[in-house]
Amino acid sequence: MSSVLTASAPVTLAPHLMTFIAFDFGTKRTGVAVGNRMFGTVQAQGCIAAAQEQARFSQIELHLKEWQPDAIVIGVPYHPDGGEHENTLRARKFGRQLQGRFHLPVYPVDERYTTTQALASGARDVDAAAACIILEQFFRSLV
Repeated sequence: MSSVLTASAPVTLAPHLMTFIAFDFGTKRTGVAVGNRMFGTVQAQGCIAAAQEQARFSQIELHLKEWQPDAIVIGVPYHPDGGEHENTLRARKFGRQLQGRFHLPVYPVDERYTTTQALASGARDVDAAAACIILEQFFRSLV
C-alpha cells in the first residue's frame, strides 16, 4: 500500500493527485464519497451493499470508472482508546484488495466517530455521510 494502514497522520501528496474516492467500509454496507483536493469539495455517492464480495467490487469498479479518481481513501476503525479490533483488520484487508485490484494509491484515515457524527448531523444515508467525513478528515491532514 502507498502508506501503512494505521491512524491518520499528516500526509504529503504528489501535486497531481487531485480527485479522490473514499469508502466507509462495513460488513453490510460501504459508504462512498468523492472529492476534489483543489476545491476541497466532497460529495456523497450512496452505499454499496455487501451481499457478496465480488458484487461489492463490481460496484466499486463502476464508481471508479465514473469518477476516475487519482487515489482511494478508506476509513479504518479503532476502539476509542486507539486499539485495534476485528473490523480494523477487515478494513486494512479491504484497502489491500482495492490497491491490488485497481492499482491506485490507498490512504487510510482513522474513522473513529464518523458514523456518530453522520447520525448527529441528521444524514439520511449515514454510511455515505461517514465516507464524506472520512474524506474531509483526509483533506485536513494534508500538508
